[in-house]
Amino acid sequence: MPPFSTSRSILFAMLVASSSTLFAQSLKDISSQDANAGLKAALEKGSGAAVTKLAIENGFLNNEKVKIQLPGVLQQAQPLLKMTGQSQQLDDLVLSMNRAAESAVPLAKPLLINAIKSMSITDAKNILSGGDTSVTNFFKEKTAESLSIKFLPVVKKVTDRTRVSSQYNSAMEHVSKFGVVPEKEATVEAYVTQRTLDGLYFMIAEEEKAIRQDPLATGSAIIGKVFGVLK
Repeated sequence: MPPFSTSRSILFAMLVASSSTLFAQSLKDISSQDANAGLKAALEKGSGAAVTKLAIENGFLNNEKVKIQLPGVLQQAQPLLKMTGQSQQLDDLVLSMNRAAESAVPLAKPLLINAIKSMSITDAKNILSGGDTSVTNFFKEKTAESLSIKFLPVVKKVTDRTRVSSQYNSAMEHVSKFGVVPEKEATVEAYVTQRTLDGLYFMIAEEEKAIRQDPLATGSAIIGKVFGVLK
């Protein structure tokens, strides 16, 4: 039988060897399969949470970080419009725009999931080492154009109910001929669609940062393993 000190050394070596298989020390220690699985789990969790938080009544309206304010042109004219008794109409337009965003954003979920499914192992490694908003940038690249197309008719259906919306669109149609109106503000629905996208990606970024800061809080072993090495 080996002396006690030798046995203790052997036991210590076994514990170190065992722990090294349980806790990765760096991203290089993570297999491609685990990196891919961990990132996909994080993407699903983060994007799903973002959509859920925005897709409820007042999800946009009561969140100052994503609340859709009046387009720049109307903000500049707001004092004059209020003096002419249109204050309530402006308030109605703000409410309408945010309700439109809340109605449209659930359409994002299937497209976000499809983007996740299409992600390659190389994408996963690049995203994991690409910084705090690399996930958000990935989603923008994969979904922005498609989401804009899906959001627009839903947004228009809601914003068309307010008289100021149609008045704004009519006025912008004339002014835009002189090239002084940004394209994203040419119509209320175009403006709200873009702001809805901005709000969605902002919230995904917030969820991504939270996961990176405390991956164990997600309750997912694979997310904890993969994102734990990035802290």
